[in-house]
Amino acid sequence: MFSLLRPALFHIDPETAHHLTLCSLKSAHALGLSGIVAERIPDNPRTVMGLDFPNPVGLAAGLDKNGGCIDGLAALGFGFIEIGTVTPLPQPGNPKPRLFRIPQANAIINRMGFNNDGVDALIENVKRAEYKGILGINIGKNALTPIENAADDYLTCLRKAYPHAGYIAVNISSPNTANLRQLQGEDALNGLLKLLKAEQQKLADTHGRYVPIALKIAPDLEGGQIVQIARLLMQHRIEGVIATNTTLSRNGVANLPHGAETGGLSGAPLREKSTAVIRALAAELQGALPIIGAGGILSGADAAEKISAGAALVQIYSGLIYRGPALIGECCAAIR
Repeated sequence: MFSLLRPALFHIDPETAHHLTLCSLKSAHALGLSGIVAERIPDNPRTVMGLDFPNPVGLAAGLDKNGGCIDGLAALGFGFIEIGTVTPLPQPGNPKPRLFRIPQANAIINRMGFNNDGVDALIENVKRAEYKGILGINIGKNALTPIENAADDYLTCLRKAYPHAGYIAVNISSPNTANLRQLQGEDALNGLLKLLKAEQQKLADTHGRYVPIALKIAPDLEGGQIVQIARLLMQHRIEGVIATNTTLSRNGVANLPHGAETGGLSGAPLREKSTAVIRALAAELQGALPIIGAGGILSGADAAEKISAGAALVQIYSGLIYRGPALIGECCAAIR
């Protein structure tokens, strides 16, 4: 079915196609037609961050920013779903056009800028969803919030999302919000993680359940920065790390149409860079906390490569755009 639909989707504006696909999945689920587009994924359970995942292949944040299509996406067979990135207040994101396909390289460039309806709207969508699996909620800061006040935004989102999340993903690595990646620096990250862990413990006491936190990092870090981040993750006992977000590099797309657009590059050209960060993290962490591998997974072999490099779970997004739902089962089979 996807092979029939893809040419039509690729002939319309990428952001329009994105919304059309989510609406179609939502409608298919409401009509009980999800089985037409999804295959049955055999269980391949594993326990990560204290959570029981039915299979190790998840959906990365960014596809369903507002949590409006959780049930439709769940029907595709994901082992877990991550929604967001969400911010405390609604915001429109960056001016359009802001999403670009580069099919010659199986790549995407986006400069969306955390466009979302705000954390309150996302929580209402989560409450309406029937999904009982593991739901990650990815949190960020509003564009108008000064970087020195970023922690306030993360704490606001953490408090509101905590009761409804399987885990919380903290996005400090998007290249599309000004100065956001500064939070990966040693002093800024140390202060942020300290505040998040203190709030996490208060919320655990209040709600009677412990929700793990995972930090999402960039692929453009130098070796010393990776070591520094790994040590802070261990020091603050963060439960997981997602490696990686999109890259500022243009290797593999520089001379292609749309290859010079500003924003984060994802898809096949990101694969090696992301895997290198996973491998470096794994060497430094030595199993102290799990890695969720993301970036450039367009085949089962790519997913298995991430696991071999040290990831416990993987996430896909751009690969889903180019390969369709069949990629989920292919990745599960390769990892198995």
